Amino acid sequence: MIVAPKIRGFICTTAHPTGCAKHVANQIAVVKNRGPIANAPKKVLVIGASTGYGLASRIATAFGGGAATIGVFFERSAEGDRTATAGWYNTAAFEREAAAAGLFARSFNGDAFSDELKKTVVEAVKQDLGQVDCVVYSLASPRRQHPRTGEVFKSVLKPIGQSYSNKNLNTSNGQVNEVSIEPANDDEIAHTIAVMGGEDWEMWMDALQEAGALAPGVRTLAYSYIGPSLTWPIYKNGTIGRAKEDLERAQRAIEAKLAPLGGKAWVSVNKALVTQASSAIPVVPLYISILYKAMKAAGNHEECAEQMDRLFRERLNSPTPAVDAAGRLRLDDWEMGDEIQTLIADRWAKVTTENLAELADFAGYQESFHRLFGFGLPGVDYGADVDIQVPIPSIKG
Repeated sequence: MIVAPKIRGFICTTAHPTGCAKHVANQIAVVKNRGPIANAPKKVLVIGASTGYGLASRIATAFGGGAATIGVFFERSAEGDRTATAGWYNTAAFEREAAAAGLFARSFNGDAFSDELKKTVVEAVKQDLGQVDCVVYSLASPRRQHPRTGEVFKSVLKPIGQSYSNKNLNTSNGQVNEVSIEPANDDEIAHTIAVMGGEDWEMWMDALQEAGALAPGVRTLAYSYIGPSLTWPIYKNGTIGRAKEDLERAQRAIEAKLAPLGGKAWVSVNKALVTQASSAIPVVPLYISILYKAMKAAGNHEECAEQMDRLFRERLNSPTPAVDAAGRLRLDDWEMGDEIQTLIADRWAKVTTENLAELADFAGYQESFHRLFGFGLPGVDYGADVDIQVPIPSIKG
């Protein structure tokens, strides 16, 4: 069938298998063109491995460091005329590329929050790899069922304490308008921490450690974002910020437990990028559009592949990478540079629907968004019939 993008708000409900494969191949090329990564981990578990920073982490460690990888995610295969999700096609392409390069890759599709999947994956780690020397935690989900209590939590993206109004970009029509968001109540804050905080990361690390599946000197990391003050009411000081504070609490707890192994845990603060997760956050698409314009002009714009390559190549290649005062790795250093942020603040004050193309890179934002789902990639014939039934080699059935 011919597959075209169907976009509803910040979600694209279709994905193109050939386009997704091309997108994965392009990210692999970014890493391979930079040569081998020194001191890279060799046996890697990526939780949230099918899109965004998780997929890019899997690509960087496999194709930059020669790592054997196990990936965990929750995606949907194609059914009837409904395409699979982009993450499904991404993983199918990754596994094919890994096999061609002689790299071990195995994937698990299911609820990463559940004890059942943790048990299955831990057993696979022991069977296939013995132990892992790196665990990447990069889950992004709007809901979580607690594995012990059965309670279902749903996250919200809201300010805390008072309502918040600011400029916003309607990505459906390119209109710059104002958005007002009411503050979260205590239950919504608690729910968001339960979904997006650090408890599940801790549970994964506990399960692996109790099973003896962590190698001496193991490294684990989870991803976060801080951003500039103009986004803080909805991000750093909002519900998602509270969840990220809990992620940092978990990092400290995990590192204490890893002490007998000489292990380390980090939170890496990454650059703002167009991902399926960031597209849903009010205010952020306009900020990213202005950021892209500024960083592309400065020559230091990065997408997920470049960011994760730099993380493993330039930060985690050392046993004692540079961290900020709170102990975090800072991959947002170029974004948060004074020159870039001064320019963004100036353009933020001026931007309107009429001058959006001049002050921001909304076209670039849209291109990045389409690429997430395999659309708009050069060299792909989008008018051609394509088989939407694409298997992931390591997933049977």
